[in-house]
Amino acid sequence: MASDKPSSDARLRATLAAVAPGTTLREGLERVLRGRTGALVVLGYDKTVESLCTGGFTLDIDFTATALRELAKMDGALVCDRDAARILQAGVHLMPDSTIATEETGTRHRTADRVARQTRLPVISVSQSMNTIALYVGDTRYVLEDTGSILSRANQALATLERYKMRLDEVSGTLSALEIEDLVTVRDVAAVVQRLEMVLRIANEIEDYVLELGTDGRLLSLQLEELVAGVDLDRELVARDYLPSGRKSRTPQAVLGDIDELSATELLDVGTVVRPLGLGGHESLDIAVSPRGYRLLAKVPRLPGAVVERLVDHFGTLQKLLAASVDDLQAVDGVGDTRARSVREGLSRLAESSILERYV
Repeated sequence: MASDKPSSDARLRATLAAVAPGTTLREGLERVLRGRTGALVVLGYDKTVESLCTGGFTLDIDFTATALRELAKMDGALVCDRDAARILQAGVHLMPDSTIATEETGTRHRTADRVARQTRLPVISVSQSMNTIALYVGDTRYVLEDTGSILSRANQALATLERYKMRLDEVSGTLSALEIEDLVTVRDVAAVVQRLEMVLRIANEIEDYVLELGTDGRLLSLQLEELVAGVDLDRELVARDYLPSGRKSRTPQAVLGDIDELSATELLDVGTVVRPLGLGGHESLDIAVSPRGYRLLAKVPRLPGAVVERLVDHFGTLQKLLAASVDDLQAVDGVGDTRARSVREGLSRLAESSILERYV
């Protein structure tokens, strides 16, 4: 099965990291590609691989890019250890089960596909005629692209992420102002949840590009980290703020897992997005809801998570928190005079800045 982009499968991701630019294995494969000799490399050796090997030479030498290039000149496959630290065998004739279904037509690719399916170990095929490097991991085939093509797509995705992050910041700011004014509706919550999920999905796609780019993706990785910093926490805080309470209430992690499972089409529908939160669907989008206060309390500097939990448990809603005096806050276990004043002043500043940003 061909793959258009890296899948989330852990084995494929590990293999992509092993052959990323900057690694010794990738350097060796590039040398083979430039030399137009072709190669077949099995990453891993066990009883199953041993049963498929005939002929060849037992080497057990350190892996180097030069050794891979020179040994690839011989007919047959190379067998390395799983980490590509040693070349164990060279010039090997692989004889996988011929009844294993494959869509490949070339001898080298067909063998690579069948060996990967039979052994469940990664197999790399360098095509002399097609000038490509293909990875076979389980039932997945993935063709490596040149760094320039990947960088081009990654930069396009990064530009898209920047636009989505700007929109997320807008709707998050609007939600904060509405929370302070006690004017939040299910639609407002859905808009933030929707944008948070969209940002994370684009970020996950860029992470795949970063993985495949290896050392060439370091700058991209830094930009990505800066853009999505705090987004995961924001998702959890929104869920904790608006999940209906009760004996049968679900955990934020379970809710976020259901949102992750939504298709791209479902994610565009705000009525569908809020269903995992237990806030109804299209029919309830204009119903008023009240937050517990987790999001705004998380913005108060130096406020421990345990204290946040006690404050929310004590007051129940954000509006009661905003109306609480310093004495009221001190009544909460673990909140002394200094911390009570810090919380009171912090919430007041957040309320002022959120409303100013909304109306100015």
